[in-house]
Amino acid sequence: MNTSPQPDPSDDVHLIVAKDEEVTVENYPENWIAFVLFWALAFIVFLQFFTRYILNDSLAWTEEIARYGLMWLAFIGGAVVTRKKTHIAVELLGNLMKPSPLRTALFALVDFVTLGFLALLAWFSISITERMQSQTMTVFDLPMSYVYGGVAFGCFLMLFRQIVTVWTHARQRWQRADDYIKQIPAD
Repeated sequence: MNTSPQPDPSDDVHLIVAKDEEVTVENYPENWIAFVLFWALAFIVFLQFFTRYILNDSLAWTEEIARYGLMWLAFIGGAVVTRKKTHIAVELLGNLMKPSPLRTALFALVDFVTLGFLALLAWFSISITERMQSQTMTVFDLPMSYVYGGVAFGCFLMLFRQIVTVWTHARQRWQRADDYIKQIPAD
């Protein structure tokens, strides 16, 4: 006689079902630059940790180069998120509005304000890069304009990606495919 309890068919119901997303590798220059910078920073910071705490004789240049590399990574990463349109934003008003000319104008205004801001950022980054030509790094005898040149490069990449975004949105007449009326309702 079998006395083990029989499984209840309702025990197979799960509240949360996780599905794996398809992974795609995107081949854009800013992705590869950010990838290389990230791993170079990881190596430099590990080298700093190793020489400081294991060998008790820290390399002087690792902290400064890590700081400058992080600046470059932040601005190159800004180009990545500009291309993906994943910058932090407040979308409540646009999502609450019904599709209308006013909503379209709001989306266009946001795109053009972002474009103007990035244009100013790129302009000022060139100005700062030129001013830093006479100053040198602390550890290396190199001009600080190299550091700010990387920042300017990231700013111009962001500007280029925003121009592409504005062009794409203008061709679509700022109609969003993810309108709230087309979204799947929550259970």
